[in-house]
Amino acid sequence: FYSGNFLDGSRIIKKNIKYSFRHGLCMETHHFPDSPNHPDFPTVILNPGEEYSSTTIYAFRTTDR
Repeated sequence: FYSGNFLDGSRIIKKNIKYSFRHGLCMETHHFPDSPNHPDFPTVILNPGEEYSSTTIYAFRTTDR
């Protein structure tokens, strides 16, 4: 998850609104960071002949304030 900590207001979006500090986010699916160096973490190694499959579902809803 990235929170837009380095957005500085130089990008303009719709209606002349600026992307400022923490006005954006990016959610990326991945394995545990540094997992090849931690034997107790799930493996990230895919050996020849093995198959890999993954599904990610993001579900959001909004509520009135």
